Amino acid sequence: MDVLSDAITAMRAGRPHAARRLRQGAWGLRFPASTGVGFHAVLEGSCWVLPEDGGSPIRLTAGDLVFVHGVGYGLADDPGTPLDEVRQILDGSWQIGPETADGGAPATLDAAVPGTPGAAAPGTPGASAASEASGTLMLCGAYQLNRARPHPLLTCLPGLIRLATSGRPLGGVLDLLRSETEDARPGAAAATSGLLDTALLYILRDWYDQHAKHTTGWAAALRDPAIGQALSAIHHDPARPWTVEELGTVAGLSRAAFAKRFTAFVGEPPLGYLTWWRLTLAGHLLRAGDQPLRVVAQQTGYTSEFAFAKAFKREYGTSPGRYRTHHSATLKPVS
Repeated sequence: MDVLSDAITAMRAGRPHAARRLRQGAWGLRFPASTGVGFHAVLEGSCWVLPEDGGSPIRLTAGDLVFVHGVGYGLADDPGTPLDEVRQILDGSWQIGPETADGGAPATLDAAVPGTPGAAAPGTPGASAASEASGTLMLCGAYQLNRARPHPLLTCLPGLIRLATSGRPLGGVLDLLRSETEDARPGAAAATSGLLDTALLYILRDWYDQHAKHTTGWAAALRDPAIGQALSAIHHDPARPWTVEELGTVAGLSRAAFAKRFTAFVGEPPLGYLTWWRLTLAGHLLRAGDQPLRVVAQQTGYTSEFAFAKAFKREYGTSPGRYRTHHSATLKPVS
């Protein structure tokens, strides 16, 4: 796979989820920062995104999308509307407000879509007609991520990203997602999951395309012909015993020029990133499957299981076997 796809795959945990959400009248919700990422796409009507850091409110109209990454934020019909607190509870669902004095359950948002302003569930008839009567209809998506070793492609992103989707490939993906959430047709779960993965890739691709020429770091690295080629080579064959000279040849640069350019863009030397990616990939393979340790070692460029175990423990603080056992016991499947 390519670098961006690899980064998302290595961090993903569980299945993504999507649903349509309708809000009417005066409404406001405040969401705390979470380990996942998500988006709110306005299908009809409008709303405001309120940055928690005190930044200027962001108005969203039909065709706009906001991507949320690791920050708290508010979502409301108007910047002046009071916000109801939303909190995540132990079972993974989200609730509006604290528990009631008599122990009763507060209002609950759909647990399958963390951080979304719920009202109209998928397939609710009349949602579009209601939104036309001064309501806001949104399509919301959520992704669970393992942030133990976040890829810099994601960590370097701003907390809130606003994108226009109309007339762009991303808009077409959202149209398909909307269709899948409106009717519970056979195969809808599989189609929705695949479309959400595609939407996330288009969101990140659009942002990087827009900012590659105006920034340094990973956004620029992906667009740089030389460094992009080297990164692709590393991700295509991480098990290969790469040298700086070989990667420089792939990039079309001398060894010294390549090493300097790579470090400037990526933030660490070529072989440092190679080792980091190998062990990140190893963690993903251990969490996601049951391959023997010797196979994981071979797939990540280690000539022996002993050498792999030593490098893994140095990086993670535990042995590969214990790491796999721990994550098998603590990670629950998401339905």
